[in-house]
Amino acid sequence: MHSDALTALLAECDAVLFDFDGPICDVFRGVPAPDVAKDLAALLAEIAPALGNVARATEDPMVVHQLSRQGGEDVLSAVEAALTAAEVRAVSVAGVPTSGAAEALKAARESGRQVAVVSNNSAECVHAYLSSQGLSDSVEAVIGRPILRPDRMKPSPHLLFEAASLLGVAARRAVLIGDSVTDIEASGAAGAMSVGYANKPGKQEALRSVGADVVILDMGEVARALTGA
Repeated sequence: MHSDALTALLAECDAVLFDFDGPICDVFRGVPAPDVAKDLAALLAEIAPALGNVARATEDPMVVHQLSRQGGEDVLSAVEAALTAAEVRAVSVAGVPTSGAAEALKAARESGRQVAVVSNNSAECVHAYLSSQGLSDSVEAVIGRPILRPDRMKPSPHLLFEAASLLGVAARRAVLIGDSVTDIEASGAAGAMSVGYANKPGKQEALRSVGADVVILDMGEVARALTGA
């Protein structure tokens, strides 16, 4: 099944943008995010001791990355490089794509729409995963984490504007499929449409509360809406 609302929304778009971690792949399925955060915090504590205690208080690698910016460009560069390397390792053991994701990517491409991955994860890990799963041909562009610019990560609209420019479409004619509040906020800030993927309990309400145009529970709904199945 798929909703009429989803079908109608997709009919209005020229480009389908997919967030990576969640809608396509569980990035840290095989390498737990808290372990990555711990390693990054240890690195940050070594090169910027004043930030060590704060870094050790989080289990989110992205938070450590954002925090490292306070140490200056050299510190940020070191932590960012370590995070990218960890992400590439993680996707190599992340397993199969999210249920319905491969079908959604292929259906979007075959529908004649432009398709891109827009992610706060590194472009390197996205390309590595898509290649390993035989999905590279379903995606025209990968817009990953801006190098040394964590301020341009979602919820900033920067990545969506970059995607729209690369694909040659207006942001308002693009839809982002994402599983986080920051995805929906970035879509709104860019003037784009949004589909919230509620892959955990409680997410439906959170995604709707920040303005998701449609909320889905299964990535397969996207493929079915695009194919009329």
